[in-house]
Amino acid sequence: MAKLNKVGAPRADRRKRNGTTDKAPTDIVVGEEIVSPAPADVLVASGGKPVSLGADANSKEFRREDHELDKAFSAVLARLTGGISPAALSMAYLDWACHLAAAPQRQIEIAHGAWHAARRLAERSLHFADPNRGPWDLIKPQANDHRFSKPQWTTQPFNLFAQAFLLGEDWWHKATTGVRGVDPANEAIVDFSLRQLLDVFAPSNFAATNPEVVEKTFQSGGENLVFGWQNWLADLMQVLQPGRASDSTEFVVGKSVATAPGKIVLRNRLMELIQYAPTTDKVRPEPILVVPAWIMKYYILDLSQHNSLVRYLTDHGFTVFMISWRNPGAEDRDIAFDDYRSLGVMAALDTIGQIVPNTRVHAAGYCLGGTLLSITAAAMARDGDDRLRTVTLFAAQTDFTEAGELTLFINESQIAFLEDMMWERGYLDTTQMAGAFQLLRSNDLIWSRVSRDYLLGERAHPSDLMERRRDKAAISDAFRVSA
Repeated sequence: MAKLNKVGAPRADRRKRNGTTDKAPTDIVVGEEIVSPAPADVLVASGGKPVSLGADANSKEFRREDHELDKAFSAVLARLTGGISPAALSMAYLDWACHLAAAPQRQIEIAHGAWHAARRLAERSLHFADPNRGPWDLIKPQANDHRFSKPQWTTQPFNLFAQAFLLGEDWWHKATTGVRGVDPANEAIVDFSLRQLLDVFAPSNFAATNPEVVEKTFQSGGENLVFGWQNWLADLMQVLQPGRASDSTEFVVGKSVATAPGKIVLRNRLMELIQYAPTTDKVRPEPILVVPAWIMKYYILDLSQHNSLVRYLTDHGFTVFMISWRNPGAEDRDIAFDDYRSLGVMAALDTIGQIVPNTRVHAAGYCLGGTLLSITAAAMARDGDDRLRTVTLFAAQTDFTEAGELTLFINESQIAFLEDMMWERGYLDTTQMAGAFQLLRSNDLIWSRVSRDYLLGERAHPSDLMERRRDKAAISDAFRVSA
């Protein structure tokens, strides 16, 4: 069978590319052992006598999968870099820097932009107390940037601090984009990583340059900073002791969260299938199978009584079956993507068919559960399996051609880096996945929390959704190989 390259075209045979089409040398039987003759150039160099070449690139000794030392080194390095591949980041910056160095006109444009922004900022600084000049006259925050949305940020000099930061952020964005010849993927990586670095130095992250913190400090006599210190210590203990239970007692799984009554009708090494009976006198004949994402707990669709999809469906006469994915550990490193299809969705359909025979099923998939359900439905259609009546997808993606900023973490170097992490542990840690999603919305999920919890000394009010976020899941090692 011809080997396929990335775009699906067969690779040309190496002998044909070299102008020869000879068949491979015939194996030679020596006693009970079958060996292959040495290449002609080796025979000549050795006087015509076969020599031992040791292990070649195709032997077991040199298989790429066996480079355990390299994998172990990458796994250790990953702990220091937070799972970000230094090679991928370096190559992206090298691509941008080399092309920028060879673009003198673009350099002039960038320098002129810096001079223009600095001149405007200096002029505004000389008249920052001018009542005739309103706030945000140099640059305005983007609509999705809530760091400077409070009215305190319209007062001086804090408004000037914020505008200076935004001007610098805008200049760096223009400097890292639009350089001719840079690979679009590398350009996105450079722009994204620099934005993450700049966000660290936002004036909202420092007590002296955040007007909300300054006001709260004067009003409380510094009490907010004491509370912030206590919050930081509590979070530090949570990091140092990952298994430590949450202090929240308002939302407890099984008591105030995930309270819809159900029973487990199937359990295997990968999941549990929960059945929820309808609460009405009249029962709809066709059941519903819900497939949640394997990186989150099932009760995202059964939070509290007022926002539970399960309760809504059972109150309308439906029998609901919900898959609850098991959180894999190191012993489950061999669980592959197809196992989620066969031991997950297909096993659930088999069990439903035994409980409710001769009845087609309405299937609903949430997030990556919807992606898995789409793949399963396609395989069932191929095999002539018509047990699915309908398929409904919630916030699910089936076409990953343009997956947004998530693709920043998807290249050969980064994938190899993650593979080595998963090889060491047997699974991808929950904190790694959570960190990737937090980086995509760092202003809302990271820095706003820093300002609120540690500078203002406040805590977000506990909610059922926050409790669900604390309960995360992992991914097995073999999953990433087969996906």
